[in-house]
Amino acid sequence: MSKIIKIGTRESQLAVWQASLVQQLLSQYHIPSELVFIKSDGDIDLVTPLYELGVQGIFTKTLDAALLSKRIDIAVHSMKDVPTQLARGIAQAAVLPRASFKDLLVFKGDEPPLFDAPVIATSSIRRKAQWLHKFPNTVIENLRGNVNSRLRKLDESKWNGAIFAAAGLERIGLRPEKSIELDWMLPAPAQGAIMIVCNDDDDYSKQACALLNDEATALCTRIEKDFLRGLMGGCSTPISALAVIEDGQVCFRGNIFSPDGTSYAETEMKVPIPAAAETGITAADEVLRKGGSNIAAAIRHETK
Repeated sequence: MSKIIKIGTRESQLAVWQASLVQQLLSQYHIPSELVFIKSDGDIDLVTPLYELGVQGIFTKTLDAALLSKRIDIAVHSMKDVPTQLARGIAQAAVLPRASFKDLLVFKGDEPPLFDAPVIATSSIRRKAQWLHKFPNTVIENLRGNVNSRLRKLDESKWNGAIFAAAGLERIGLRPEKSIELDWMLPAPAQGAIMIVCNDDDDYSKQACALLNDEATALCTRIEKDFLRGLMGGCSTPISALAVIEDGQVCFRGNIFSPDGTSYAETEMKVPIPAAAETGITAADEVLRKGGSNIAAAIRHETK
């Protein structure tokens, strides 16, 4: 009889949707599983902005603890929330095919509030920096909570709009009609991807999850995460990266902004897939040389 894989998940609607997807995919290979619900510190604290919590992996560390204590066998994460360095004893088991990587502006009124000093809400310092670079007269308000609560807060507020990850809204059928994709905004590294992790010594879970792995998404998101790590960034750093595969090449774009959006350094490159393994590291080195090191140093100084 097959082992029943215990899938750890946060309790938000999106997290449960993602974990249920993994459960469904495992069932296609006749691998039984069950969901185990675990509350994270990131869900409990809905007031403090993410970049003031001072912790990487705020949405993953509770599940990491559950994995290491053997309460669960695998955990399912939005990959952009996963720290660039996994906790000791935990391994990447699979990356699912990527959904939309784009950011989305959900707005009030008849037209998107792109001018006339709008008030826009987001908890992401990356989104804030890029928005202020393009629209410097904007007032940015902090918005925390799961997708459902953030949509509710927007509806109850006097804000003109708020920025969300398109994949999060679309996966659970909550994308409002009054929304537009921000094609000019570069996403967070690994945005739109779902990652499965397990204990490093759990060969059964590793082999089971390997059946679900999408190699193209795994390659692109690893490059993006390498870029983030190369710039010594985390969730609290305005670093963006996107790698896509086109015509046998990895097309990469990445940048780092100052939090107020006034300074930035960026890079863009195309590399054949067989030579793409070090693209993220190479791109990070280039951005650092082009002024990114000064921006990163200033951010570290401000957050001390």
